[in-house]
Amino acid sequence: MFKKTIVSIATFFMLIANASAVDFSGKTVEWLIPFSPGGGSDKWSRYYAPMLSKALPGNPNVVVNNCPGGGSTTCANKFASMKNGDGLTIFGDSGSTKFPYLLDDKRVKYDYTKWYKTVVLATPTGGVAYTSPKFYKSKADFKKLQGTPLKFGSNGATSLDLIPLLAFEMLGLQVKPVFGMKGRGPSRVAFERGETTIDYQTTSAFKSKVMPLVKDGKAIPLFTWGVVDSNGKIVRDPTFPKIPHWAEYYESVMGKKPGGPAFRVWKSFLTAGFSSQKMVFLPTGTKPEIVNAYRQAFIKVTKSSDFKKSRNKRLGVYDQVTGSGVEGILKGAMTVNASDKAWLKDFVGKKYGVKF
Repeated sequence: MFKKTIVSIATFFMLIANASAVDFSGKTVEWLIPFSPGGGSDKWSRYYAPMLSKALPGNPNVVVNNCPGGGSTTCANKFASMKNGDGLTIFGDSGSTKFPYLLDDKRVKYDYTKWYKTVVLATPTGGVAYTSPKFYKSKADFKKLQGTPLKFGSNGATSLDLIPLLAFEMLGLQVKPVFGMKGRGPSRVAFERGETTIDYQTTSAFKSKVMPLVKDGKAIPLFTWGVVDSNGKIVRDPTFPKIPHWAEYYESVMGKKPGGPAFRVWKSFLTAGFSSQKMVFLPTGTKPEIVNAYRQAFIKVTKSSDFKKSRNKRLGVYDQVTGSGVEGILKGAMTVNASDKAWLKDFVGKKYGVKF
């Protein structure tokens, strides 16, 4: 036991030494984001990029490159094919990248199990659903909302939009999804133009882009998705403590607690899609010292005064996961009950015509 402890300590200091030997001076790091500009993932990466530049050895220029398509699978496939381990390309995923993988989407050519050793950051987030004030002001108008045909701009039925699609379905809302959106940003723009009537955004985009609409009376928040706590209970999103979470809203308007396979699956995918919603990866085969340099850089970022001052406003009140612990977060997100997975694939297939 004593010898193992000595080896572990030696390994730790060796990694620190190797990380300090990494130097990106004069280089440019390309951060691939598989969605269009304006959405939550875009806002998240552009918030982190300048701080990451300062924290990485040699202070390389970190440039965000939006590469939308296939509900994020096109860019993820491109990234998965990369074999360069020089640390100059990183990839930011989202729940919309994880869900197609979990559901065996035929477009997926990437394998998360090969990314366990190269994940360097996990960012939990939340989401807020909202609708038009033309026919909804408060929960007293729920029956009116329930009886109104609604349009929802969606990335796709196997994307992160599974969460709202299931939520709307359980509430009995007449929602017609308009598939093919290149990200949550274009979906929000469609709502602003009046082309859709119900929408949701993840925390960063809701705070920066939708809150002004709420203040101007152009959007009415319905509910958040909530947060699954350590006891497996859904609680209010700490970033939006005044807005009820979905299960809370459901009980108030439906007169009963949510239950059944749809709710069980919804909760399971809520955990996978939001507790580890956005993550940063290096290509498979990247040298351990480079992976460690990135992990150390993100630790440095999250401990910086700039980050502490701006985090709540830009990302919400969620703890960022860095260091070696991020591997366990990813493994947990990739574990979904087989029966839940089978039920959801059947539902999505019958409801939206998705073929697996």
